[in-house]
Amino acid sequence: MPRELNTLSEDNFLHLDADKVQETVEALNDRISERFPEAGLGQVCEELRVVCHRSRERIEWILKPIWPLRILRYVLIVVILAGLALTVVGMKAAVIDELGVPELIQTLEAGINEVVMIGIGLLFVWTLESRLKRRRALRALHELRSIAHVIDMHQLTKDPDRLARERVETSSSPKMMLDAYQLRRYLDYCSEMLSLTGKVAALHLQTLDDPAVVAAVNEIEELTTGLSRKIWQKIDMLRSTPG
Repeated sequence: MPRELNTLSEDNFLHLDADKVQETVEALNDRISERFPEAGLGQVCEELRVVCHRSRERIEWILKPIWPLRILRYVLIVVILAGLALTVVGMKAAVIDELGVPELIQTLEAGINEVVMIGIGLLFVWTLESRLKRRRALRALHELRSIAHVIDMHQLTKDPDRLARERVETSSSPKMMLDAYQLRRYLDYCSEMLSLTGKVAALHLQTLDDPAVVAAVNEIEELTTGLSRKIWQKIDMLRSTPG
């Protein structure tokens, strides 16, 4: 079984700690490099470490307000209120000047159109901050999804039945350079990497409650859980193998 992942905050056991997740990824990277220095799995874990660090930076950016956009929101609100005031003033002036119905309707249309256009601009600016943050979060989640598939590719040919001596190999068969114990450790590392990939993805839910981000994180968690389940089926097959 993989060792317990220490990724929880010490003062709050309901939230993941980004620093501890990073430390766990770095520790796993060291363990893989020490046991399998020539394996490509170490390079994948190094890439996971880089993506984890990049995700932490993005999460810190998401937590910070984008003040220019927030100031622009209130500026537009003031402009809309001023536009409404001018429209009302225009209507009063039109009534005072005893304009006809066509002129009064034209005045109303001009004022309402201005307010509607400014309102559309306000809606665009009001949601721009969340859309920018969502885009950065989805970019990080796309990287994590790709890493999960790369991890799966590395364990794909690591089948326990290939350790059987009576197995007949062909010229195209992948070479098995690991014994039973090493294969268990290799698969165990793959499972831990998949688990940490899901943990890094889950960090984004603590900072951005966006439906698209929630759906992407759930997809990654389902993906990593399914891939890890396949790996543990192989590990179970190896438990009876001496090594």
